[in-house]
Amino acid sequence: MTYCLGIKTRQGLIAIADTQITSGSNKSTKKKIYVEQRDKHSLFIMTSGLRSVRDKAVIYFQELFNAGVMSHNKMYKAVNDFGEQVKRVANEDREALANAGLKFNLNTVIGGQLADDEEHKLFLIYSEGNWVEIHNDSPYVIIGNSGHGKTLLNRVLSYESSMKNALKAGFLSFDSTRISSNDVDFPIDVVIYERDSFEIEEHRYTAKDLNFVADFWQNRLNDVVDELPDEWIKSAFDKLK
Repeated sequence: MTYCLGIKTRQGLIAIADTQITSGSNKSTKKKIYVEQRDKHSLFIMTSGLRSVRDKAVIYFQELFNAGVMSHNKMYKAVNDFGEQVKRVANEDREALANAGLKFNLNTVIGGQLADDEEHKLFLIYSEGNWVEIHNDSPYVIIGNSGHGKTLLNRVLSYESSMKNALKAGFLSFDSTRISSNDVDFPIDVVIYERDSFEIEEHRYTAKDLNFVADFWQNRLNDVVDELPDEWIKSAFDKLK
C-alpha cells in the first residue's frame, strides 16, 4: 500500500507521497513521484497500486514523451496520454496477473500546469484509464491508503487555504495514516507548485526532520481532549465510584 495526496489551492498545488515499499516482510524506499520540468511545462505524476504496473506505465509515458511522440500544451492532453499507457499496460499484463491471483490495480494523480492552461490543474486517473478533474469545491485527492487521513483534511482544508497551511494539513493527514497503518512510512517526498510559476520544487523529509511536528500535534490533541467540556457526560458517570 502507499499514501499519495494531491491538494489544489488558489495559490498552487501540493503533493505528498510516502516512499515505503513493502514486499512480504521486506521494506525498502522508492520514490513514487515522477516530475517533468521543462519550459512552460510543469507536471508531476504519483501512482499507487502494483509496483510492476505503475513503474511500467510511467516508463512508457516518459519514453514516448522524450522521443517526441507526445507533445502537450494542456494538462488534460497529458492526462489522456497517460491514461492510454495505463490501458496499454492493462492489456499486456491483466491476464498474467489474473492467472497469478492478482488484480490489475493502478491509480494515478497528475498535477501541474502546461503552456496553454489558464491555471494549475489536478486529476485522478482510475485503473481503467478514465479520469476526473479535482475541482475547487473538493480540493484534494488521496490514492493508496486513503481511509485514515481524510477526516482532518475535510475539517481544515479548502481551496482558499494558503499553500503553507495546505502542506501542514497534508503532513498531519499522512501522519494519521502512518500511525494507523504499518505499510505507510517515512521518508516522504513533497512537491510544491505555485500557480503560473512553471517551476516545481521537490523536497524529501525523513522521520528525524518531522518527528517534532508529529509530537507537537500529538500533545495538542491530548490537551484538547482534556479541555473538552464534560458537563454533558456527567450523568453517564453519576453512578460510578
